[in-house]
Amino acid sequence: MGCGLGVVLAIVMVISLIGWALSFLDISSPTRQLQPVPDNVPPAGAAEVPLIDVHAPGRTSDKLDFWAAPLAEKTGIPAAAIRAYGNAELIARDAWPTCHIRWNTLAGIGWVESRHGTYSGSYFNRSHINEAGFAEPKIIGIPLDGSPGFAAIPDTDGGLLDGDTEWDRAVGPMQFIPESWKRYGRDANGDGVADPHQIDDAALGAAHLLCTNG
Repeated sequence: MGCGLGVVLAIVMVISLIGWALSFLDISSPTRQLQPVPDNVPPAGAAEVPLIDVHAPGRTSDKLDFWAAPLAEKTGIPAAAIRAYGNAELIARDAWPTCHIRWNTLAGIGWVESRHGTYSGSYFNRSHINEAGFAEPKIIGIPLDGSPGFAAIPDTDGGLLDGDTEWDRAVGPMQFIPESWKRYGRDANGDGVADPHQIDDAALGAAHLLCTNG
């Protein structure tokens, strides 16, 4: 028993001495050597939107379904939203050639504003984008009545878009204020009406706002 304990102690001492000696050497562990990120490598770009005829009659975003479906499965973004963002990019490319806005930028805005048309403010009554591209139920923000942290914006649309005849409210998947929608709203689904509650129109409205304001 005593002899065995002595052997163990001797082994421990030898290991300790070796460790002490190695501590004086400039030897870096390979697991700690991290490769620096090259300065000239940009982040990965978004998937390219295939070209379609955005001047064709009807809802042109439907022509992007083959492209949007696998992206929706990969990213978790509703396919209707991806189609709307891609369609808006192509229309913006044609309408404002120097803008260069991409669909993933619009997707980022859509996520922040309404989780791509799925956040209504109610956990038990969440919105969704229906087959026609409209948010159901409508996504309408709180009244902009000057409460702490919020601007005071008296009604500008007679309650037409937000149902409030006293104060304006942000509306739709991209949360446009009615006054801003009057300036930037565009029809993108081919029905002749610019509607902030329709995601194709809302996405193009956001592109219009960004492209004309730098």
